[in-house]
Amino acid sequence: MNNKSATSIVVWDLPTRVFHWLLVISFSTAWITSENDMFLYAHVYAGYLFFSLLMFRLLWGIVGSRYAQFRSFAHNWNSVTDYLKGLLNGTAERHVGHNPAGGWAIFAMLVLGLLTALSGFVVFGGEEGHGPLKYLVGFNIGNEAKDFHEVFAMGMLLMVFLHLGGVIVESVFHKENLVLAMLTGHKEGQSDSSGVKAYRQLGVILLLVAFGSAVYYFRGYVIESPDQPFKPFSSPALTDDPTWRKECGDCHLAFHPSLLPTRSWLLMMQQQDKHFGDDLALDPDVASHITKFLVDNAAEHGITEPSQKISRSIPADQILLRITESPYWKNKHSDEHIDPAYWKSKKIGSKANCAACHLDADTGWFEDSGMRLPKL
Repeated sequence: MNNKSATSIVVWDLPTRVFHWLLVISFSTAWITSENDMFLYAHVYAGYLFFSLLMFRLLWGIVGSRYAQFRSFAHNWNSVTDYLKGLLNGTAERHVGHNPAGGWAIFAMLVLGLLTALSGFVVFGGEEGHGPLKYLVGFNIGNEAKDFHEVFAMGMLLMVFLHLGGVIVESVFHKENLVLAMLTGHKEGQSDSSGVKAYRQLGVILLLVAFGSAVYYFRGYVIESPDQPFKPFSSPALTDDPTWRKECGDCHLAFHPSLLPTRSWLLMMQQQDKHFGDDLALDPDVASHITKFLVDNAAEHGITEPSQKISRSIPADQILLRITESPYWKNKHSDEHIDPAYWKSKKIGSKANCAACHLDADTGWFEDSGMRLPKL
């Protein structure tokens, strides 16, 4: 390019730049919070924001400014290979907007991003029982979709690294700072060419909507108090029974029937004279009533994530009488997830003291984001 005829022009409008950096933040947040179920609430928000941004980008790719429109970088495969060869032999043509390889990377990230978000909705609806698909997707489908969700997310991460590599290579090759360009919106162009409209108002609105949605979504953490801690997800009440709750709750937390399979509750009620060192001495009618409630709402019939996973984790030929003996419970409370020091804390005292860490232990839901480890 003749430097004398070069001038700074607006290439990336403000909505495109706001989209770009919010997408970086949302995907990074979703990735960081994916490994710890305690942060599921934040992970879900990041996923919602990520999906909403992609929806905006699909629309903006049609009606947006010149270089944001898909048609401006919908290059054919020959153009991509020619550009990559040009990088190797030093003849690659500079593009004011996305180069052919970068354009294909954008399309790939949009596709992988949509697949990641949509599979996340399936997992959230089926496995967690929340979100727009909670009444449309069963647990089995949600559980299976989790593997696809992780694969798509890995593919997205790979494309992000390839994109970053491309940005570095192009910045060095063409001697321009592409990261700075995506911050300011300006790049060098021909003096006889015009830049694009900045669409500043739309960009500000997009930023304010994202900020406002975050404030609204996380408002519960701001207004909570020690007496009324915020419970992240709103779940329907599980089947309850006053007789069961009184007889069991008088001595310890009334563990919901969905936390053990039928065979466990039947054996426990048959051996009520040996109930962990105590004799329940229940009236026969009361015992029969409680037994029916336990069996009717056992783990096999549960709708919560713990009920499904506890039931599946226990071998069919085993009868466990303690929830803490189930493979699922052991895995979730292993040293990898929970510091052993917590079990020695007086605030917890026992592995059966679920309410010490789970805000919704009395409801039977045990939502992932409802766990708050006490300060040691």
